[in-house]
Amino acid sequence: MSDESKSSCPPAGGEPTVTTATVPMWIVVLLLVLLFLGGVYFDYHSGWFNAKVYAPYASAEQLELYQPKSGAAATAAQGKKVYETLCGICHGNDGMGKPSQAPPLAGSEWVVANGFHRLAVIPLEGLNGPIEVKGQQMTFASGMVAVGTAMSDADLAAVLTYIRSSWGNKAGAVTADDVKAIRAAVGKHPAITGAELKNLPE
Repeated sequence: MSDESKSSCPPAGGEPTVTTATVPMWIVVLLLVLLFLGGVYFDYHSGWFNAKVYAPYASAEQLELYQPKSGAAATAAQGKKVYETLCGICHGNDGMGKPSQAPPLAGSEWVVANGFHRLAVIPLEGLNGPIEVKGQQMTFASGMVAVGTAMSDADLAAVLTYIRSSWGNKAGAVTADDVKAIRAAVGKHPAITGAELKNLPE
């Protein structure tokens, strides 16, 4: 064996030596790029920060409105929706009414009465002239139109139930069959007055 070949082999029984080496920069850059692309993919496909998931709702209460409901909860949600669309404009979403525009519904004796016949007649016939509410005589410039005539029996029942159970009011529910019977009895009459309303049975 030549001397050159002997010099290329480690000495017999020799220990391996430790040397230092640097990681190539292209590997570091590649890893960072892959992490960035992975994060972008995760954001777009996992639902995190996705506008379709989060953007439509400004609060948990707003999100709750769109959750499926059934039974009494469904009736209450429908009543609130229809009330705030049609009735809240004048009576206020808080049921406190507006001066010279509409009487309060919160705590009103017309709302919390044992019966609901008079209350149902108002949206079905409309109301003209002054009316006494909570011990005060109230007069409203334009009266109330018969908004209930355009509602289904179910929607009007839901609204009446909502009114009778909101803002501290604690009165019984009204069903679609109840509204149907009252609607048939009312027929097509001119707007009722407060005095006429008082003469009706509850």
